Amino acid sequence: MEVLTAMYTDIGIKKSTNQDAMCIKVAETSVGKVVMAVICDGMGGLSKGEVASASVINAFSSWFNNELPRELGKEDYSNIQSHWERIIRDQNQRISSYGKKVNIKLGTTLTVLLLIDKSFMLIGHVGDSRVYRINESLTILTDDQTVVGREIKRGALTPEQAEKDPRRNVLLQCIGASKLVEPDFIEGKPVPGEVYMLCSDGFRHMITGQEIYKSFSPTMINEEADMKEKAKELVELNKRRQETDNISVALIKMT
Repeated sequence: MEVLTAMYTDIGIKKSTNQDAMCIKVAETSVGKVVMAVICDGMGGLSKGEVASASVINAFSSWFNNELPRELGKEDYSNIQSHWERIIRDQNQRISSYGKKVNIKLGTTLTVLLLIDKSFMLIGHVGDSRVYRINESLTILTDDQTVVGREIKRGALTPEQAEKDPRRNVLLQCIGASKLVEPDFIEGKPVPGEVYMLCSDGFRHMITGQEIYKSFSPTMINEEADMKEKAKELVELNKRRQETDNISVALIKMT
């Protein structure tokens, strides 16, 4: 199993700081290639959103380096979700406490994807960043934890109406600003040849699913340099269409 990865982030055309944070970790292990991608979209006053997003990224990076090897050694992945829940609870408390100390409300979304060779996939999700699976088509694997996302589920809004709804950025929960955080978890198996894309919401408002698929379909990307160049092209397209948020995207292809 070979792994191609790329990520790209941009401050955008309006904001003074980039409050998005992300990382991709790849390891060669006894059970094959293991990949983790994490993307966090921070928010907060006085440009403190990047403190929240960086804190969560660092916590998951530390888990990948120090705790995941023990789980891989057991070849039993059933405890990973509970480990992630612990990290999220701890980060929610830490970021909240910091915010109270400096008198600022801050928080961050979290979307994390773990692929263990061809045998296991786990997504952890809080907020409105997304994971997409790209094969013969484009599929969103996560649900937006937003007011409009809830209304779509209830049938009160169509996805097209939601894109123009003024509440589209209103989160139902985020790490650091919610008393209780209840993550979504999605489990499955990775399929060789597929592309997985993680992005902050700033990446997807001004471009279409068709444009994403055209750039990132598995037949279109066979080298990491191609992945990064196409990621940059779509980020620049967002900016030309006047996206005002920070813009971030991460890509993984397992072959």
